Parts: sequence; structure tokens; C-alpha cells
Amino acid sequence: MSEMFDAVDALVASRSALPSAEERKRLRVAHGLTLDDVAGALKVRRATVSAWESTKKPTEPRGPEREAYARLLKQLAELYPAPVPATFTGTPAPAEARPLSIGAASEAAVMTAPENTQTPAPAPVAAAPAAAPRPAPATRSTSTSRRPGTRKAAPANTPAGESDPRFENGPLAVVDVEDGKVLAYCTGGLVLDVPAKSLPSLVDWTLKEAKLGQPKLSGPGRPADPLLVLTEAACERYGLPVSLTAEEKDAGRIPEGHKVVKQLVRAEWKLTKRGFGPWARIYRPAKGSDRQCVQLCIPSWNALDPRFWDHAAQLPPAELARVLGTYASRVMTPRGSTAVTSLELMTALHPPTHAVRDEETGSLRQADTKTPGSLGSDPVDCAPPEAPNGHPVLNALNLPRFHVRGPSERLFEEAYDWARPMTDTECTLRYLVGLDVNMAFAAGANGLTVGLGEPTHVKAPTFDPKLPGSWLVDLSHVDLSKVKAGKEWVELDGSLLPSPFTPKGDRPTGPAWYATPTVAYAQELGYDVTPTEAWVRYDNGRYLDGWYQRLRDAYLATMADFGVTADLSPEDFLTAMDGYKDRDPELGIVITAIKATVKGGVGKLRERPRGEGWRSGERWRALERPTWRPDIRAAVISRTRMNLHRKIVKHAAFTGQYPIAIMSDCVVYAANGPSPLDFLPYRDGKPLPGGFKLGINPGLVKHEGTQTVLWGEEVRERFDAPALNLARSIKDGTVSTADNGE
Repeated sequence: MSEMFDAVDALVASRSALPSAEERKRLRVAHGLTLDDVAGALKVRRATVSAWESTKKPTEPRGPEREAYARLLKQLAELYPAPVPATFTGTPAPAEARPLSIGAASEAAVMTAPENTQTPAPAPVAAAPAAAPRPAPATRSTSTSRRPGTRKAAPANTPAGESDPRFENGPLAVVDVEDGKVLAYCTGGLVLDVPAKSLPSLVDWTLKEAKLGQPKLSGPGRPADPLLVLTEAACERYGLPVSLTAEEKDAGRIPEGHKVVKQLVRAEWKLTKRGFGPWARIYRPAKGSDRQCVQLCIPSWNALDPRFWDHAAQLPPAELARVLGTYASRVMTPRGSTAVTSLELMTALHPPTHAVRDEETGSLRQADTKTPGSLGSDPVDCAPPEAPNGHPVLNALNLPRFHVRGPSERLFEEAYDWARPMTDTECTLRYLVGLDVNMAFAAGANGLTVGLGEPTHVKAPTFDPKLPGSWLVDLSHVDLSKVKAGKEWVELDGSLLPSPFTPKGDRPTGPAWYATPTVAYAQELGYDVTPTEAWVRYDNGRYLDGWYQRLRDAYLATMADFGVTADLSPEDFLTAMDGYKDRDPELGIVITAIKATVKGGVGKLRERPRGEGWRSGERWRALERPTWRPDIRAAVISRTRMNLHRKIVKHAAFTGQYPIAIMSDCVVYAANGPSPLDFLPYRDGKPLPGGFKLGINPGLVKHEGTQTVLWGEEVRERFDAPALNLARSIKDGTVSTADNGE
């Protein structure tokens, strides 16, 4: 009997009344508790607690977490009674669908070479789709839909006042099951009834009735295929496992003999070579312009990797549709991981082929040549120095077994990982302040000329800073103690500066391979360069400009939703950036995904073998992509590193301050105050020309974090590493043994 009473008590507690979101936050703050404190006590994520307190659209805890949370709030309410009684609700009410307002994006001033280059104002971007309310259970015909009063935003690339009737319900839908009904949550608050009883019929319904998809991003391109996101309940309804076994995770797919795969085969649907995995593509061969393809995303199979999508996989269907819909409207419909989507965005903006009209028949056919400005349809092998170890182009070199190629044999263009011991003067200061470059790799790609075709080998070339390629040149004579800053020579303490020519900041000791931006920067510093050999690409262009602009606009529009705009003063910018993701955790996920799209795309340009039974010297799957281009990756990273070093030199020449650590796009300085404004040389609100400037535009900087000098010295003493890279830990002060290379 006692067990029965306990069960009844638990059942009642699971519906415990909770105060409003505002009251929840007030009680937590009144007791001096942080989000992390509450999350730790309830054994949930920090973002989960933040979502419970969201004043715009709070989520509701469930199960034992709800009981414990209600108990906590009740005790706090007794300690800190509200002046006005809080409104309690026994069950969560549907969230109202709401369009987000976006401030006008200001003209972007991106800090790339040359400095302070003005770029056009971002194109109009769609408002972030509002979350859909969960419909109350009702008997409805399969053709009906429920749309709240707010209007659904059109995709970002749709001209104002126009929409494509083929995709009037948006780019994607999250499919869920509620009270036995299958529902499709679309962007803008639209909810559709789904009549499909099996996965093949779900695909048919999507293509014939759902009106999902997204218009093409460029003239010769094609529209995006509709995306269906299947919740756990939807997986169960359509016969799919809720989670993958260890063996299936390793394979990245369910077995070909699975009953659902057999259903698709019987219905004459096909899967891509990757099979039925977290991002499955189901299609039939196209007939003319009639393309039949649907993509599935299964979050419970780790399709939305938390490293790039935060807690998106745990969101309810309406909220998940809002997150993915916002990303789709501003970037593109996801085609896989953020890295895969990034490459797909490059291709969508520069399709490899285009249609031409046949002069004899008058019908359209595929052109015999690639689309100008694209990479084409066929993969291009890289030059030997650009090839990673194990690449088949190295076979012809007949290198000894276990040979390790050095800088004179291999191109090493990587992001910074540099640090030095603090000087006696720096140790007398109080703080270590970290600056982070916004969208650094995107800014590095802006205006960058990259190779589009095959490399050409040249002996004893004359260096051309406008010609993309890889150059074998000795830069060991470049002395950082005397360099050109603009038109004037300046003297610096070269021992306190990292070399711009190596990722570790070490001065080169002889000839090495460098990408064009690195060699061009050596010339900019005032030194002659004489390459002895090069692999250059005469077929070239600014392939990444559209990719940069699309991601820049997406980033600026989403940050504007948080109230962070390009016209803020430095002080207001720092205030607006403080804890901005807590204001709307869902849009915070979109920001994380946009940043991951930038970095992932650059990394994916040199994707390594992923199992596949690969052996050194053999080709691997990624090499068959036209977008497998390690030379483009090297050029972007090189340009990004040079941009950062240029700012460091400008800052040092003007202030006499030098960085103590750099990790990729984060640089750390010692200062007397905890704010970037305590050491950045602003005069009347204006920054040092060519130096660091606070702001939201790509290439400008934000505050990464502040720790004390005492913290830094204690950490380095604990690890017995005077040059431990503190930039890794400046954000939250957390240091692990992995940071010391252990």
C-alpha cells in the first residue's frame, strides 16, 4: 500500500504548480544562485534552466526535475515573498507564436587586408521564425493545418513581397506524434496533420502535399530539398530505432536489411552511398527538372551534434522548428553537419554546371564547360606540398617509409597556438584580458582570391601577391624588431612577438612552403622575398565572397535579435554582449551553428579519411569532391593569421603592449583593468586605425574573458609551464591537463 501511496504522491508532484518565468528568475537571483548552481542541483544542463526562466517563451520541466524544481521555488518563495503574488499554473500553457523583430543591419566594416575595407550592407534577412504552439488534441481531416495569427517569414533569399508557392510552408518540418496523431511543425507557427502511415508514404506526402523546400540561392542552382526532422516518437511510429547501437554508430547507419530500408526499396526509393544514417537522403532519379528527394534529420541519432548545435536535440518540436527554420532561412536548409552544410552552401552559391539551350533542338541541356567562378564538377588533385600525409600524389615522390616531411616539403598553414612567459612589468599588472575576433575565418575569406583549377609548377618564379598558390621561400631574414607599419618603419621588441610565418610563432630557420597571403605579408612588413619554387593557379577568383556574405548577414541579423548591432558604442557593445545568449537560448543555438558552419566548412576543405578501410597512399572518399581543396583552406587560414598579426603589430607600435598568448582567433593581453577598454587605445570613441576595434562585424573583436595575473601565474606554476597557452582558458578559467599537451 505504501508503494501505491508513493506512486500517487509522485504523480501529483509531476504536475506541481510553478510560478511564472519572471518569478522563477527573481527567486533564484534573490538567493544569489547562478544558473549553474540550479542546474547542478537538478542534474540538468545550464541551458535547460535558462529556458525555464525565459521571459519570451519559457519551457516547462517534466518528471522528477519538475518536482524538485517546484520544491526549490516553493522554499525560495517562503524566504523572498514577492510584492505582488506570482501567477501559478498547474500545466504549461501553449507558447504564443511570435515573429522576432530585427534591427536594420548596419554597413559592415570588415577588418581584412587592406585594413578598414568597407563592405556592402548586408542583404535583407528574414525574421527569425516564431515558435509554433502545440495544438490541442482535436479531430481534423488530414488536409487541414493550423496556423497562428502571425505571418510566416519567407526564406532569406526570397525578394520582398514575393514567395514561391511550391514552398509556402517553409524549408522544413519537425515530425512528432501527439495523442496518436502525427504532426509536422513548420516554421512560422504552422502545424500540419500528417496522414502517412509508413516512411515511404511520408516521403510521398512530403513531395506531393507538404509544400516544403527552399528557393535556389543562385541563378544556375536548384531549390533545396525538403527536410524532415523526426523526433523519437516519430521514429517509433515509422519503425525506426530511437537510438543507434554501438555497431550502428560506428557504421554511421542502420543495416541495409532493416525493415524500413526494405520498405523504401519496395517503394522504389533509393538511399545515397552513406545509407540510412542520422542525415539520410531518400530519392528517385530525377526526370528532367523534376527532382524527387527528401532529407531526414534524426536528432536522437546525434544528427544535431551538441558541439555545434548546443541543446537543440532536446528542444520540443515547435522550438526545434524555430531554431532550424531560422538557420535555414538565413544560411540554408541543413544538408548534414554544419561542416557539410558549409560546403553545400559554397556549391549552391557557385553551382558547377549550368543549363544552355541547344541551337539545333532548342531544348535545354547541361553546358559542356563549368560555370564561371565555380570549382567545376570534377575533383582536382592538390600539389604535393599541399597534400596531407597518405595522399596518393605523394606516391610518385618515393619517400622513405615513416619519413616525416618538414616545412620545406609540406605546407603548414594553421591557426595560431602561441604563448610566452610574462615579463616582470606584465606581472605587476592585475588582469589578463582576452579578445576574440568575430567570425575570424569568415573575415579571412572575404575578398580572398583562391585557385579554381589545377596547380601549375613553376621554378624560380617572381612572387605575385595576386596569384594564389603555394611558394617555397626563405623568410628567416624577416626581423620583427624593425618592420613597416603602413609607410613608416617602426622598432618593436621582436622577442615579445610571435612570428607570423609559423603557427607556433617560432621564427623560421630556412626555406618553407607558404600560401600567398603569408608571403605577401612578409613583403608588407618591408622585406624582399625570393621564391625558388611554386605551385600556382592561374584559373582563380573570389570563390568564397558569396559564402562569406551569406554567413555574415546571417550572423549580424541573429545578433541584432539580441540587440547587438553595428552602431553601438564600445561601452554599449560590451554591455549588450554580456550574457546575450541567456536572453533567448534558442537563438543562441543559431549563433553557435552559424559559427560552426564557418569553421567546419574551412576544415572540411581538407577532410581526412574516416575509416572506410583506407590505407596510406590510397584515395579516400572525400577526394572525389570538387570541394576537397586543401589549398583554399590554407589560404583562408593564412589570411586570417596575417590579419591578426597585422593588428598586433599596429597595437604594439602605438601602445608598447604585446600579447602573451594567442589561440586561433583569441589573443590575451595583460592590463590594469578587467575590461578591453582598459588597454585598447580608444580616443573620443574612435579606435586605433588598423588595430583592434570592438564591434560585432566579422573581423572586429569582442571580450572573450578576464582572469587575474595571479591566476595565470598559479596555473603556469602548477603545470610547470611558463609558456602554457592561457588563451585556451581565459574565458572561464578552467584548465585541464590536455591544455598542457598531456
